[in-house]
Amino acid sequence: MREYLRTLAGRRRGGEDGASAVEYGLLVAAIAAIVIALVFAIGQFVQQGFEDTCTALEAEAAVGTAACPNPVPGG
Repeated sequence: MREYLRTLAGRRRGGEDGASAVEYGLLVAAIAAIVIALVFAIGQFVQQGFEDTCTALEAEAAVGTAACPNPVPGG
């Protein structure tokens, strides 16, 4: 009887492995989504900082001696 109960308990534990793998997968997907969102948000701030610096340099420089390339189409 004990052996039968151990067998049942072993089967039950084995079934939880798939569920925990799905949970870990969802956790990794959520973390990846947060990281991607942060990269895009920080990227906008960095781009704006470079644009501000470029504008300041253009304003201070002599006419025709300083030009910053504009990597953003239409910007």
